[in-house]
Amino acid sequence: MERRIGEVLINYIEHGDGVPLVALHGAGVDHREIEAAIEAIPACEGHRRIYPDLPGMGRSTASGLTCNDDVVTLLGAFIDDLGAGPVLLLGHSYGAYLARGVAAQRPDVVLGLALLCPVADRTGPVPDHQVVRCEPRAYDELEPGQRQSFDEYFVIRTPTTARRYRDHVLPGMGLVDEAALGRIFTGWTVDVGAGAFSAPALIAAGRHDSTVGYADATGLLERYPHATLAVIEGAGHALIHERPELLAPLLGDWLDRARPALA
Repeated sequence: MERRIGEVLINYIEHGDGVPLVALHGAGVDHREIEAAIEAIPACEGHRRIYPDLPGMGRSTASGLTCNDDVVTLLGAFIDDLGAGPVLLLGHSYGAYLARGVAAQRPDVVLGLALLCPVADRTGPVPDHQVVRCEPRAYDELEPGQRQSFDEYFVIRTPTTARRYRDHVLPGMGLVDEAALGRIFTGWTVDVGAGAFSAPALIAAGRHDSTVGYADATGLLERYPHATLAVIEGAGHALIHERPELLAPLLGDWLDRARPALA
C-alpha cells in the first residue's frame, strides 16, 4: 500500500481491524523487521496494525527531507492521512526516537507510546557486546556471508533468531537510500519536547544492548509518568526477536492500560 505525503511516497503494510497501532522500525532495515516481531504477539491481534517503511528505507522515498524533525512531521501527517483517528504508537531503536518526537509534536494523535530499545540524541555508556547464548546449529540457517552481521546484532544466536534475521532483517538492508539517510541524519536531534507525556507508555531495553545500552532508557521515566519500565536480562538491541516471551506480556499490559483511553 502507498500514500503520498507532500513529496514523499510512504510504502506500508497493514493487518487487521480495530484501534490503529502504528509500528516504526529501526534504521537501516524496513517494515518487515518490526512486522515480524509484532505479528507474533497475540495481544496485538485486536488492532489495526500498520507498518510503514520509514523515509529512505524499504520502498519509501525521502524527497525534500533534511532532518529527523522533518521525518517526525511527515509521520504526523501520515497518521492524519490514515483517517482512523488517534493511534497507538510503537517504535524500535531509531523508530522509538521518532515516535517520541511524534508524541511531543502531536500528542492529540497518540493514545499510547511504546519505546523498545530507544535511541536518543546521544548515547551514554553501553555494555560490551557479548554472546548470551549460542546454540550449536544456529549458523545452519545462514549463508557464510551473513554470519558477521548477524553476530554484530544478536546476542542470542539460535536457529529461530537466525531465521528472523535472514527472513525479516536482511531483506530491508539492501533497500536503504544511503544518501537520503546521510542527509536526514545530519539533522539528527529530534525535538522530543520539554514536558511530560501523560498517556500510557512502555519502555523496554535489553540488559546486553551494546548499541544504546539500558541506562538512557531508565532515565526516560520522569518524562513518561505512566510508563512501565523493563530492563530485560538475556537480550540485546535485537530484544524484539530475542525475548518475545517477555515482550508479549509487556505489550499486552500496555495495550490494556491504553484501553480506558479508547473507550
